[in-house]
Amino acid sequence: MPNKSQDPVFQLIKSLNRSEKRHFRLFTSRPGAAEDLKFLRLFDALDVLDSYDEAQILALVPAIKRVQLANLKANLYKQVLSSLRVYHAGQNPDIQLHEQLDYARVLYNKGFYQQALRMLERVKQQARQVEMPHIVLLALDFEKLIESQYITRSLKDRAETLTSEAVETVEHLANMHELSNASLRLYGLYLKAGHARNQADHERITAFFKENLPAIQERNAGFFEKLYFYQAHVWYHTLDQDFRASYRYAQKWVDLFERAPHMKDLQAMLYIKGLHNLLATLYNMLYYSKFMQVLNTLEAFAASPDRRSSPNTEILLFQYIYTNKINAYFLEGRFTEGLEIIPNLLEQLEHFKAQLDMHRTLVFYYKIASLYFGSGEFTKAIEYLNLIIQHKDLSLREDLQCFARILNLIAHYEAGDDASLEYQVRSVYRFLGTMDDQQPMQVEIFRFLRNVGSIAPHQMREAFIALKDKLMVIAANPFESRPFLYLDIISWLESKISNVPVQDVMKRKFRMMK
Repeated sequence: MPNKSQDPVFQLIKSLNRSEKRHFRLFTSRPGAAEDLKFLRLFDALDVLDSYDEAQILALVPAIKRVQLANLKANLYKQVLSSLRVYHAGQNPDIQLHEQLDYARVLYNKGFYQQALRMLERVKQQARQVEMPHIVLLALDFEKLIESQYITRSLKDRAETLTSEAVETVEHLANMHELSNASLRLYGLYLKAGHARNQADHERITAFFKENLPAIQERNAGFFEKLYFYQAHVWYHTLDQDFRASYRYAQKWVDLFERAPHMKDLQAMLYIKGLHNLLATLYNMLYYSKFMQVLNTLEAFAASPDRRSSPNTEILLFQYIYTNKINAYFLEGRFTEGLEIIPNLLEQLEHFKAQLDMHRTLVFYYKIASLYFGSGEFTKAIEYLNLIIQHKDLSLREDLQCFARILNLIAHYEAGDDASLEYQVRSVYRFLGTMDDQQPMQVEIFRFLRNVGSIAPHQMREAFIALKDKLMVIAANPFESRPFLYLDIISWLESKISNVPVQDVMKRKFRMMK
């Protein structure tokens, strides 16, 4: 039997706000909307249920037979989508432009060719203003159809004008698609392979980048050509761990929107993602002052009463604001203060549970665990790390699983849980054996913790110093530095060597960094 997570119409209805539901009822009660409004009664039944249950639906609406349910749900799904299309048309220029194309078709079918052409001209102008050349091309194709079949005498040299417009638009679109393909493929490479781990990876990624990214003349390029060009560079330099170069192009990405403020509303998700990628590079560079400036910009955008709201933007704003708030606490070394946002974060995670994939949720669990670990609450850190480790059936990033296990091992050591430490060592050893690529940092930490039981108490400080020296050598290699951003093991070792809490060490570093 379908459940809440599997039934599309139930999910769609549960996503509606009060205003959207009211509009749907008005939409379906319009004259000629339907002769049989059983689907409206089905809507009301689904609206009151907490989870999808066919038996309850049939009990709530006895007029519906089980054999009718599938067809009624299909009809209801279509009606809800139609209602939402009308309701949100004002916030979506592409919906409005397609509607005008439909009107032009109606006028053409009625034989009003001049009216149709005037409407198509308006469509082209508006589509160019919102950077939608694909709609410009649709309007041009329709214009050419009309001009080729009827002598409209609407403009001298009309054939040459339309041909020139079409050629220019096609070239513009071709460049956009070529650049967006390159950006998407580089992002896919990042998701698949992660950061460059050695010189061979660097050369392979660089060759891929040069082979797939077309050159552009930024002065003549359109908004989206520039955007995809900057995106591709952000992904490439992130792959290559060149965070300064990634920062330059992430800033260009954001500046593009600052120079075209109307695009912030029209393409809010891309603007928000640009800010988040800029924040990620600033965090990796430890550029605190600029990081806080950009975070304030993101929060100001979220709080603006004038911006358009949609579920997509609200989910992104939640993810990116909380991710970067936690990163700010990490930079400042204020782990205990950071714990204050956890209750609200967990509440929001539950609220967006249906829209968030599990991987993003588990990344939040890792950050929560890191806050507890930095605050010295090792048992709570272990609780959230176990939520990651227990999801063995998910195709999570290997590095997240690995660092969760290593941090879990360190947390057990700090908690003095000697009874569980030996089991944790065996568990991590088995996991490291399954990894395709063990990084030197991970191997050294595990080797140390595996042997920690045999080190005499008076020798521990020297052992910590020796491990720190080894890790500092590893971190000096540009291709081995990335893991230290996931797990600040150096600060932990410094805390053990100086016998002070780890957040005090990080606060001292923050004061020196400012």
